Amino acid sequence: MALSVSEAIARVPQWSGAQGIEVEPLGGGITNRNFRVTVNGQAYVLRLAGEDTELLGIDRQHEYAANVAAAKVGVAPEVVYFIEPEGYLVTRFVDGKPIPIDEMRSSENVRRVAQALIKIHSMGSIPGVFSASRVVNAYTTLSRRNGALFPDDFDWLLDRKREIEGAQHQGTIMPRPCHNDLLNGNFLDDGAIRILDWEYAGMGDVFFDLANFAVHHDFSDDEDRLLLECYFGEASEARFPRLKQMKVMSDFREAMWGVVQGTISKLDFDFQGYALEHFDRMRRSMNDPRWGKWLEEVTGHG
Repeated sequence: MALSVSEAIARVPQWSGAQGIEVEPLGGGITNRNFRVTVNGQAYVLRLAGEDTELLGIDRQHEYAANVAAAKVGVAPEVVYFIEPEGYLVTRFVDGKPIPIDEMRSSENVRRVAQALIKIHSMGSIPGVFSASRVVNAYTTLSRRNGALFPDDFDWLLDRKREIEGAQHQGTIMPRPCHNDLLNGNFLDDGAIRILDWEYAGMGDVFFDLANFAVHHDFSDDEDRLLLECYFGEASEARFPRLKQMKVMSDFREAMWGVVQGTISKLDFDFQGYALEHFDRMRRSMNDPRWGKWLEEVTGHG
């Protein structure tokens, strides 16, 4: 059963007996509710998990473990407390500034994010497994069960997805800890790059993290190459088509997330419009005249 903000605050032992606790809603989320809680002059973030988020593949224990691990390497906010069984998180408030998308595309910020991702991908194993392809399959099954509307060309989109699966050789990927939800709103700059919101984190493909970051920030071909160079330390055209394919898979996951949310969420948000935006972008990518060449190149490099 969901807790109110005051009920959740009462469950945090570090705040027991504190006087004059201040609570301020934080905007930006479309799955959970977040609040800045100031206790004895110290600021925290209380995250109240949304309802039915397990249908989105979210495991709050996994989120907690990933956030703890990422905090240890200096990428995520410190976890102060985990409210169980509800799965609510209390973290230190990061007094940082958002990074606008245009600024994120600067060579310096691309380099900084690449270094942050290297730290994440170099962590020890974390709970959970993430595969964009499997997520799309699960979301598709759930959406059909719930009577969701699909684009007229959805079968064609699934065929293109199967082409990517055939080229990527999913079974040969060495899973690494990944964030898997690198939206612009999940970054803060307090002198270092901090990454928030670890609810989709799990062991996965580093190329998905790179592509997810790139597509959410509207990277051009040149910016994609810069990201690969910053991450791998060298320019390699062999990696470029794999990144392009995973950008499509990122949009497919995002589109189907919107479709599912449209059938289960009670929030006042245009999930259908959100889904259509990502379907449109992935469709444009799949219709790129280089699509066939990218498939051949990824397949050729195993």
